[in-house]
Amino acid sequence: MSNLCTIALRNLRRYTRRSLLTVSLIGFGVMFVLVFVSVTGSFKQLITTQITDSYLGDLQIHRRVYVASIDSLPLNLNLSPTEVAAIATVLAGAPEVLAHSRRIKFGGLFSNFTETTNIRINGLDPAQEFATCPQLVSRIMSGPQDSTALQPGQILVPALLARGFGTKVGDTVVLVATNKDGSVSGKTCIVSGVLESATGPGGRAGYIHVADAMELLRTPEPEVSEIAVHLKTLAQVERVAHTLRAQLANADTGQGATSLEVHTWEQLSPCANVARMIDVMVFFI
Repeated sequence: MSNLCTIALRNLRRYTRRSLLTVSLIGFGVMFVLVFVSVTGSFKQLITTQITDSYLGDLQIHRRVYVASIDSLPLNLNLSPTEVAAIATVLAGAPEVLAHSRRIKFGGLFSNFTETTNIRINGLDPAQEFATCPQLVSRIMSGPQDSTALQPGQILVPALLARGFGTKVGDTVVLVATNKDGSVSGKTCIVSGVLESATGPGGRAGYIHVADAMELLRTPEPEVSEIAVHLKTLAQVERVAHTLRAQLANADTGQGATSLEVHTWEQLSPCANVARMIDVMVFFI
């Protein structure tokens, strides 16, 4: 072995230019790989934060089987007050949790008194939502970009509907929805802002205050379809999700130990496949 090392050193000294060229090529290759890994890592982080901090949250808590039928936005699978209280207690004791937002999601009709189309309505508390999704305000294309962007009697209209209907800030629109008992009700709202879609050109999600959602659905107390959670760092999401599942299984929800489900952003967003592809590329490099 010592003879091989001696021969190798002798060759390096004998062919100096070739040795320097080889070392420089190896160094350039290593530097290129490090730069590529850094760029792809930053790109993945950008994609992830755009998803989690704009509308989704780092993880979400639902009633069992709600996510399986989420396309229909079922009102009969909303979280009960007992379940919401149990979840709030668990989240309050989790040091990794920075904020959480309670949302009521349902389908309805959007009208400007001339034309009508369907819309996905999110009823929420603005203070909770802006703390859970801090980049939500950056999606407001017109209107105030702060906590005053959504007050009772106002609506943030998706850009798709605003362009198609010629709706502007300050216009009056009508929302029509059916509650879980089958009753139909309507409510007029003032457009406080136009919201850029976070999921592509087909985004049809509008935001109203939770008080307006209660009035529209004729519910005596806020109903909750999901609870979105914002963590200190996204790297903790899998560990925190596992911990919350264990704690909620032992919590007194009044519906049994398996009434709740915890889903990470990767389980809820198809864009997670892009992040996995980036990880695969880095692995093979």
